[in-house]
Amino acid sequence: MTTPRRLLPAAALVPLVLATACAGGPDAQGGDALKIASVATDRAPIEAVIEKFQEDNPDVEIETTFADTDQYQATLRTQLSSGTAPDVFFAWPGNGNPGAIEAIAPADYLADLSEHEWATDIPESFRPVTQVDGTPYILPMTASAIGAMYNVEAMEAIGAEPPATWSELLDLCSAAQEDGRVAFAAGLQTDWVTQLVNYALVATLVYGETPDFHEQMAEGDATFADSEWRTAMEMYTEMDEEGCFNDDPVGTSYENSLQQVADGDAVAVVQVTTSLNQLRSEAGDTEFDMFALPATDSPEETLMPGAAGGAYGINADTGNPDLAAEFLDFMAEPENVALYAEEAGALPGIPTDIYELDPALETADEFQQSGRTVPFMDQRWPNAEVQSAHFTGVQEVFSDQAGIDDALAAMDEAYQEE
Repeated sequence: MTTPRRLLPAAALVPLVLATACAGGPDAQGGDALKIASVATDRAPIEAVIEKFQEDNPDVEIETTFADTDQYQATLRTQLSSGTAPDVFFAWPGNGNPGAIEAIAPADYLADLSEHEWATDIPESFRPVTQVDGTPYILPMTASAIGAMYNVEAMEAIGAEPPATWSELLDLCSAAQEDGRVAFAAGLQTDWVTQLVNYALVATLVYGETPDFHEQMAEGDATFADSEWRTAMEMYTEMDEEGCFNDDPVGTSYENSLQQVADGDAVAVVQVTTSLNQLRSEAGDTEFDMFALPATDSPEETLMPGAAGGAYGINADTGNPDLAAEFLDFMAEPENVALYAEEAGALPGIPTDIYELDPALETADEFQQSGRTVPFMDQRWPNAEVQSAHFTGVQEVFSDQAGIDDALAAMDEAYQEE
């Protein structure tokens, strides 16, 4: 998923920046500096791992680049096709966006990671989206989930509790309005944020009833327009009509939406778990927690989107293959997987006892441990155009430029593109 795709993350207004790495001088193997690229939202975790790597390898020079999700994907594709891509780079699991492995591995841009010992430690549930034709191409550093992260103090101030049903969710919106707040901050100006509420609702509405919906779509037996995706879109717009969101969601950025929750002007925000640390950086000692977004009035039916999140691969044409492999192996060590996950505000992509569960992620962990999660929807889509159509469709619906029929029809059309 494009986040923070995500999640994606990853934010959309952050310019591409080049940061000189943690140490200078030629690397110990006599080659050029190791070049590493990642999305802006994963800057803190990858820099923490790099710093630790350089403590053990002080003579290794590392150069890093970071960009917002959209710009990163476009830049990465250009670099890969021109032979100027970094040695190690962030890549998305599955399919559905230009930086996902099913979009770049078939063009021989990613190195085969089968010989790395940790490849067998990747959870079975993640292998369909970390492999292409049975070959592993990325190391998943985090497991992410999509839910409502909320300001505990703001929730208490309006006299509410996290909703477990759809009716309770609408009651939360009313309680927030009565206290001069909004229940949910929505930053739909940032493309990838547009997908999150739909994903959270579709997890229950579509996959709760039809767990093989992806397969039905691939076989031509299902469409977005004639499925519970329509119900999800209707509920998404109902939330807006009921005053659940801030004014002008399409004119509000991802960063601003987080600031609203940090300040308590909004009680919650539907986001990828990797946004948790950014929320905290904006809010000092404010306590945050998380709940799964309910889509029905039966709590036991609620499912949560949860999948492999931030991941890294090796450029198949790297001029530093040994050092790139050494660095990826270092990343895969249990203590470094735990470090990355903790810095990212996420769960570890490869299970490790070293990881200390963040209390704010207990709900996400409970859903994952109990098998009540479904993959991020775009990870199984056949091309990046579907996600793009989804982004545009939501923005146009919320700005009264199109209707739900138009948005879903565009997604169905994009799904058929080669």
